[in-house]
Amino acid sequence: MKFGISTFNTDEGIGPAELGRALEERGFDALFLAEHTHIPASRETPYPGGGDLPRIYYRTLDPFVSLTAAAAVTEKLVLGTGIALMVQRDPITTAKEVASLDLVSGGRVVFGIGAGWNRDEMRNHGTDPGRRGALMDERIRAMREIWTNELAEFHGEHVDFDPVYSWPKPVQSPHPPIYIGGESERSFARVAEYGGGWLPRAGTENLGELVEKVRERAGWRVPVSLYAAPKDAPLEEYAAAGVDRVLFYLPTKPRDATLERLDLLAGVVARHG
Repeated sequence: MKFGISTFNTDEGIGPAELGRALEERGFDALFLAEHTHIPASRETPYPGGGDLPRIYYRTLDPFVSLTAAAAVTEKLVLGTGIALMVQRDPITTAKEVASLDLVSGGRVVFGIGAGWNRDEMRNHGTDPGRRGALMDERIRAMREIWTNELAEFHGEHVDFDPVYSWPKPVQSPHPPIYIGGESERSFARVAEYGGGWLPRAGTENLGELVEKVRERAGWRVPVSLYAAPKDAPLEEYAAAGVDRVLFYLPTKPRDATLERLDLLAGVVARHG
């Protein structure tokens, strides 16, 4: 089993380059970064965790900028979005961002995606929350066309463009793996369709059964990365459930506090053996 980190990279925490270097030095294999473009001041959507929305949601850096900074100072670290909110992103621009990061990193990108939960945030991007699933699906399909064809075109209900040229193409073939966040039946169908991986959250009930279900639905051994695991995570249970990578949750803190936390988590991994 591999071990990585999932976190919110903000202007108030450790910088992404120093974080990436610290992870690789401690033997972590991956960094997955969350995304929020903004938080509407008049917010009606309740925070899924209950209570007030944590400060980190207001201050996230663009994940592709942060991951590029981390890529520049590392050699093996997997660079993941956890998750990119595709219902708030232009597919042509995002296809170029992902491909560019995959090129400059030497093929180390994992593209984690999801439909998101903040309906107010979506609406500011012109997205109807009730249609976000269908919108995300078309945008991903359109991006795959751009990544895999010299001359790409797409004609759908939500995404429509005539033949276009777009470079660079990703280093990974046919494109960086697309990891799907979420535990719904539709999420399982997306895993099967996109052929990348599954990104469930720590605390998901009946995890082993769901891992088996996802793999049966896809017809192959889908890689599973568990998102936002606590420092006292039941690693043996995760291994028994078929999890391939555990992404420990790293609280967003300044440099010294972050490095101290990483040392603690590295110790947890070392004891796991």
